[in-house]
Amino acid sequence: MLEQQFIAYNSFIHGLDPRIKLVQAFILSVILALCSSFPTLAAGIVGAMIFYFLSRLPMQKLLSRLLVINTFIFFLWAVLPFSYPGETVFSLGPLSASREGLYLAMQITLKANAIMIIFIALVSTIPVPTIGYALQQLGLPEKLTYLLIFSFRYIFLLEEEKNRLLRSLKVRGFRPRTNLHTYKSYACLLGLILVRSWDRAEQVHKAMLCRGFQGKFYSLYKFSMTKNDFFFFLISSIGALLLLMLEFVL
Repeated sequence: MLEQQFIAYNSFIHGLDPRIKLVQAFILSVILALCSSFPTLAAGIVGAMIFYFLSRLPMQKLLSRLLVINTFIFFLWAVLPFSYPGETVFSLGPLSASREGLYLAMQITLKANAIMIIFIALVSTIPVPTIGYALQQLGLPEKLTYLLIFSFRYIFLLEEEKNRLLRSLKVRGFRPRTNLHTYKSYACLLGLILVRSWDRAEQVHKAMLCRGFQGKFYSLYKFSMTKNDFFFFLISSIGALLLLMLEFVL
């Protein structure tokens, strides 16, 4: 998401008002996080994939990101069924897998994948600075939006600084090992990054004051609602209500 690889495409989802996409992503994610029935979660996966197809993003990029999150979920499958109490389904030596543990692992898997797909389709298609301004329009405090914008702007500079320091260590013959010298070297590296981050923040603050900054940013992006926005909000709201009906009625 930080590389903003998904904002360069052109689709129905890309043309929607960022505020609508943020609100719907939040609502659907909360609903899916609180639901537990498999029909609801399966419907959530289907709805998330519809959003993704409407965004016209490459399937390969989605699969690469889902692979990352499911790598962590794999370890959950390796532990949760054997540690959660309940009716035993099968045994592996001294370990017994419970039906309830398997159900819980499946629920977490479906929830995580559905929410991830929704955020890729709706949130990753918005430039990060625009996300900050949209959140401000939705009532988020200005300081939090500025923190988001500055963090996105300067995290890449900090990464470049970290890579430069690592290169300087390698030039001096440093090779990481499991010994005290390596630990001290990485501790010094972390300290240098923190100190230079502080210096960078001071320089940026002074530069902003010299340019007349008075505590407020102004965006060139003009938020406006269109028929597509109202249509998307209506359809996605109906979908959210259907998920709730599946959860509490069926």
